[in-house]
Amino acid sequence: MNDYDPEAPQRRIKLTAASTIEPEPVIWAWEPEPQCGRIPAGALTLAAGREGTGKSSFGIWLAARISRGELPGTFYGQPKNVFYAAVEDSWSRTLVPRLIAAGADLERVFRVDAEDMLRGETMISLPMDVSLIEKAIAEYDVAALIVDPLMSTLGTGTDAHRTQDVRQALEPLVRMAERTKALTLGIAHFNKGNSTDASQLISGSGAFKDLARAVIAFARDRETEEQVMTQTKNSLGKLDLPSLSYCIEGFDVETAKGTANVGRLNFTGIAERSVEDTLAAPVDRDEVGERDEAVAWLRDYLTENGGEAGAGDILKAGDKDGFAKRTLQRARSKAGVRSEKSGFGKGWVWVLSVTDDAEGDTKAPKAPSPTVLAPSAPSVAPTGIRSLSVVADPAVCQACATPLDPVHVASGETFHPTCEPLSEAS
Repeated sequence: MNDYDPEAPQRRIKLTAASTIEPEPVIWAWEPEPQCGRIPAGALTLAAGREGTGKSSFGIWLAARISRGELPGTFYGQPKNVFYAAVEDSWSRTLVPRLIAAGADLERVFRVDAEDMLRGETMISLPMDVSLIEKAIAEYDVAALIVDPLMSTLGTGTDAHRTQDVRQALEPLVRMAERTKALTLGIAHFNKGNSTDASQLISGSGAFKDLARAVIAFARDRETEEQVMTQTKNSLGKLDLPSLSYCIEGFDVETAKGTANVGRLNFTGIAERSVEDTLAAPVDRDEVGERDEAVAWLRDYLTENGGEAGAGDILKAGDKDGFAKRTLQRARSKAGVRSEKSGFGKGWVWVLSVTDDAEGDTKAPKAPSPTVLAPSAPSVAPTGIRSLSVVADPAVCQACATPLDPVHVASGETFHPTCEPLSEAS
């Protein structure tokens, strides 16, 4: 009896000797410090968190930095094109204003959709559109693909909670990332579980986190107002990377039809606690009370000094009055205080935003802080491509001459934490 079926797919085992495979170092798309890569190029990374924690704002921040060649890593100094596939947000009312607020070069960020012969324009579908996306990445010299949210792009009939379904949908995307060397970021949501393991909270099958080479988690402590980003998976690099604190600032973008107010992500420094700590720790009422006192002290101090003062002077004065440096830093956002560079080669100042009512609610700053590149009037480059002119301070380590991450720039640092400051003699 012959069991051969000529219509069945023909498969064979393929063997490749390891000796014939050339070893390569990891290419980091985001490497804030030497040997401290966070997001690899050529691999899938997930940015995950609950609703409203800023993970989509991080995607916008990332796209803006890549479009300007400002992201420390392999693309630094080389403005690159970005593909952005957004399923839930409006491009005209939300995404483009957010990109403008983040200082993106709008000529280098592309909305990605698919065109169906029967249904017209529709969202991309995985894995069906992977080959089309790969061709477009090559054609447009694209450095990053950002998908928000990733789960919504899984094809019809794919069960996001079945491991086999998710693998079949995403493995072609993973292979594509490896071939193109493009940073591939998927935005993911947390489920309603109570786990303190951020990776376990990602909605859907565990295959999402298993296929990703890096997972970055976002959380917000409702009591302390602190927002934290933590690397919860880093298969290709170090896992013991410090958590980063950030805030989402309001920003007004002027349009032809009026003003659009959107959020803009700014990194504010190294966080004391991780996302896991935030998820697990009970509310410390004493700490909350101390921070509220610091908020009041900070507002009073800045008001008495004309609305702004040097960051170093504030921290010294606060220390004399019994407030730790970290307490004041964490109170800054709640107090409506932003950090700005006072001028090229000068120090950092803290500026009190104008209060909107008697209870101290603050208006969002109208002007962007110098640490985030902001667009000015459009200009035409010699190539005929419209660009947005920007002004920024140099952001390279004075010891190793490699780029500083915005979180260090925002803290007024001029060296990586792992680099030794240059001596006077040198």
